[in-house]
Amino acid sequence: MTAARFGALIGGGLAVVWAAFGFWVFVGVAAAALVGYLVARVLGGEVDLARLADALRGRRSSS
Repeated sequence: MTAARFGALIGGGLAVVWAAFGFWVFVGVAAAALVGYLVARVLGGEVDLARLADALRGRRSSS
């Protein structure tokens, strides 16, 4: 499955959630999906939490 098809599938699912349950449930589902995505990236070793924390604090790396 390509990234475009996967994105369309996720977008369609979120649209159904919005239509069936309302805006705030949609926001909650979208937030949960984002958290799950970030956790998967961290566990997969694709995101370094120390560098992410430094970036959020405004610190710049020397490399």
